[in-house]
Amino acid sequence: MVPSLGAIARKIAGLPEPRPPEPETDPVQARAAVWEAAGAELAAQQRGGGPVAPPPPRTPPWVVEPEKSGSVAARRLGRGLVWGVLALAALTGIRSWVAPPTARVTPPAAPAEAAPAYPEAAAQAVAARLARAYLTWDADAPDVRAAQLAAVLPPGADTAMGWDGDGRQTVAAVEPGTVTPGPRGRARVRVDVLLATPGTGAPARWVGLDVPVARTTGDRVVVTGQPGLTGVPATGPRPPAAAPAPVSDTDLSRTTESAVAQFLAALTTGDTATVTAPGAQIPPLPDGIEFRSLDAWAIDQTEKAGDRTGTALVTWEIGGATIQQTYRVVLTRVSSASAARWQVAALHGGDHM
Repeated sequence: MVPSLGAIARKIAGLPEPRPPEPETDPVQARAAVWEAAGAELAAQQRGGGPVAPPPPRTPPWVVEPEKSGSVAARRLGRGLVWGVLALAALTGIRSWVAPPTARVTPPAAPAEAAPAYPEAAAQAVAARLARAYLTWDADAPDVRAAQLAAVLPPGADTAMGWDGDGRQTVAAVEPGTVTPGPRGRARVRVDVLLATPGTGAPARWVGLDVPVARTTGDRVVVTGQPGLTGVPATGPRPPAAAPAPVSDTDLSRTTESAVAQFLAALTTGDTATVTAPGAQIPPLPDGIEFRSLDAWAIDQTEKAGDRTGTALVTWEIGGATIQQTYRVVLTRVSSASAARWQVAALHGGDHM
């Protein structure tokens, strides 16, 4: 017979087996049975002349067998597991086993927005206008300077900005440079200014000017105070290490030198269509510049087929003087039914990069 699940659970937990209910007994009948048994015992004693021997002990309907040590250990282990599960259920709550709580999903943090870049172009434009107006003055026309300064200053600002109203000075060139942002939307703009003093014969000279500005609504920029004059370095910074000079192709350089010289001469006459490669757009130089000579020409050595690039050293005549300049010239080979020749496809000032 297969034991039921309840019997197995009671066995593991060490609980007693349920007993069948005993039949109900009438109290009157029970007392009568007791008296009858007592009377029978008394009659037996009188007949035999001695006490009646007690009835033999009843034999129980089952046989008690000792349990094996393994069964006892297994039952104790199972009983401990059951009580441990019940204790865990009491601590954590049975509901959490039946319906575990839904995990709370934390939304990812929004990425931090990068601070808007400072409007450098607007700051440079305002600083350049301020520098030109600030360093230009004429004692005979002070209102001109005041009106130009008012266009870049806040309302109600002092348009004299420290000028005593004397002298005469002009600005020949203005070059805005580095913008250095600061706190609260403020910045400092470096401007290089070329000054000239008419009527004195003094040469023009460069001077630096630091202009304080601030960003306002809509990325507009306004000058916030008086600028300060600064010096200009006597030399520029050191350049990075130059790339090694390319090896020249002597034979091809000699073959193409006349084509390059012809192109440079045509560059000053305005007729470049016949000496440039098809599709090339190379505008001519303006009047007042004449080609003097091609002083050096060398095509770079390469193992690749196609266009070839070389370096040209050219002398121009301009402004009553001559000046030598360096160019990088790109040649392409153009073929026709009768012949093939090299023509200029591009022209760039400066040495190789």
